[in-house]
Amino acid sequence: MLRRLLLVRHGETLGRSSERFHGRTDVALAPEGAEQMLRARALLRRESFDLVAASPLRRSFEAARALMPGAPIWLASEFREIDFGRWEGLTKQEIGERDPVLFRDWQARAPGFEFPGGERRSDFQARVMRGFALLEASGATGVLAVLHKGVIRTLAERLTGEVLPADEPALGAAVGLYRAGERWQLGRRGSDPAGFENLAA
Repeated sequence: MLRRLLLVRHGETLGRSSERFHGRTDVALAPEGAEQMLRARALLRRESFDLVAASPLRRSFEAARALMPGAPIWLASEFREIDFGRWEGLTKQEIGERDPVLFRDWQARAPGFEFPGGERRSDFQARVMRGFALLEASGATGVLAVLHKGVIRTLAERLTGEVLPADEPALGAAVGLYRAGERWQLGRRGSDPAGFENLAA
């Protein structure tokens, strides 16, 4: 049974994921992002995992390869980031200027908000949880998953029932989950890796 899940967000990208919203857009990991992963790898040197997972987007699987060189990487299309529609590639400022009403709804977390022309959030969340079901069916007890911000937040919040702060996880940072009985919780327990809030700092 899956008991331990370390969710690491990929590092900085050539598309400047620190500033721009890249969902379906397949941007590569930047040299800066590769360095973030190398620093994170040093923190994980004593940890072992049965499975390393990533999405098919380059920034995800390149980061996984940097974190665990030589390890097989299981690619799951279910773990692709959400499609931001016409907001793909824009900064928050550009979105606010182009779509001020929708931007306000987004920032206010208004009920029913959807990314214009993008993937429905309910569809995205269902897709991500299908990916989690595949992880559970793999037989692994400990998984390192190198993913995207929206995917990590969905997994953490749906599994634990807790809401992460809006800016977490940062690029190169991680969220750790462990299973206590049938319940998932945030954080570290015993030797479990968890909550490396500044994993690559």
